[in-house]
Amino acid sequence: MLKIKYIGETDFLVLTHNIIYDVISIEKEWYRIIDDSGEDYLYPPELFEIVES
Repeated sequence: MLKIKYIGETDFLVLTHNIIYDVISIEKEWYRIIDDSGEDYLYPPELFEIVES
């Protein structure tokens, strides 16, 4: 499973800086993850650093 670290600024209940998220799927080169709201959404890869593939 691909693990990615959010490198952007913390956005309350969305994404937290330096937190590692599991990628559920990759769709049209964007990462689908479960964010801090508990829902799954697509995010662009430039917001993340791959920590484990």
